[in-house]
Amino acid sequence: MDSKDNGQRTAIQAFAGRPVFSCAKCAATLALQDELISKAFSGREGRAYLLHSAVNIRLGKKEERTLLTGVHTVADILCVGCGSLVGWTYLKAHEQSQRYKEGKYIIEKERITRDNAWELDS
Repeated sequence: MDSKDNGQRTAIQAFAGRPVFSCAKCAATLALQDELISKAFSGREGRAYLLHSAVNIRLGKKEERTLLTGVHTVADILCVGCGSLVGWTYLKAHEQSQRYKEGKYIIEKERITRDNAWELDS
């Protein structure tokens, strides 16, 4: 479900009426709340969420990064709406116990908003 930037303008994907996580800067949808795996992760600036998938993102450069749980091959994820850094994706975990993270996404709580898509009766 990723939006890839191939040098062309990318259409922003939206999920009307569904609870989502959105970019705090431009409000582009980044993930359905149903994709949440865990809220017990740490990002660069505090708490972060681990997700199965993300949309409206483009990948930064692949790099080896030493995180709290060891060395991982990761790529930053950037919002396609405004270019803001919103987290990273795990491309490869070097320790067997961390392999469940491969292909998953971290979004930092401070860089997103939650839209619960509630409608109030008039």
